[in-house]
Amino acid sequence: FMVTFLLPGRIGEIVKPLYCARKECVRPGFVLGTVVVERVFDILTMCFLLGAFLLARPLYASRFVLKPETSARLTQMGVIGLAVGFGLLGVILFFYFFRDRAVRLASLLLRPLPRKWRDKASRLLHEFIDGLKFFHSPGNLVIYVGLSFAVWLGITFFYWVFFLSYRVSIPFFFLIPYIFLTMVGASIPTPGMLGGFHYFSQFGLTQLYGIDANLAFTLTVVVHAVQMAMTCLIGYAIVWKEGLSLLQLRKLGETSVP
Repeated sequence: FMVTFLLPGRIGEIVKPLYCARKECVRPGFVLGTVVVERVFDILTMCFLLGAFLLARPLYASRFVLKPETSARLTQMGVIGLAVGFGLLGVILFFYFFRDRAVRLASLLLRPLPRKWRDKASRLLHEFIDGLKFFHSPGNLVIYVGLSFAVWLGITFFYWVFFLSYRVSIPFFFLIPYIFLTMVGASIPTPGMLGGFHYFSQFGLTQLYGIDANLAFTLTVVVHAVQMAMTCLIGYAIVWKEGLSLLQLRKLGETSVP
């Protein structure tokens, strides 16, 4: 996350699995597969929470007035999110259960490359497919789902406490659509989440809660700065402990072989 904040191209998404592969002595392709599964769980979990919020509208209609156009936009983004999540889930299941077909298709696409590169790509693809398996057992699947909810409800709790520090009292459950919007903004591949996060955060604060635009801007800038500062502080502590440098992490992210 620190690398993603500080360097362009979101290479932190590549640094994370390759760094984990080196540190834990596991196959890099395998860890890349688990990252894809992680993103699918993130999307489906937040879409579920947003769906629960929208379906529960009759229960809080008198306490929280949601503009029809805002509700429609949230519903549209939620549907798109579900489509993306289930689409990725379908791709994961296809790769896993139809491994031979996927490998043959990849071989056709990679045929113009030198044989050495084709063999290396084929090996990484097999490792990647192994990392896609999230259904080892029903018990493990329940744990994965529970941890995904714990992560996103924990993030919601962070924002709830942060807003209280500004004396902006928003009930915990009502923050769910805002968290969904910030997730959409953070997914836009800009350095340090700049732009996308700020737009969707301010949109949520003004359109969902009627917060003044100037205050919404201030809240967005400060909460982003707090996240960036704490992430980099912890990240630099880990980098220092591991005897690494930011340049080494950057080079790791720019290479395909750990």
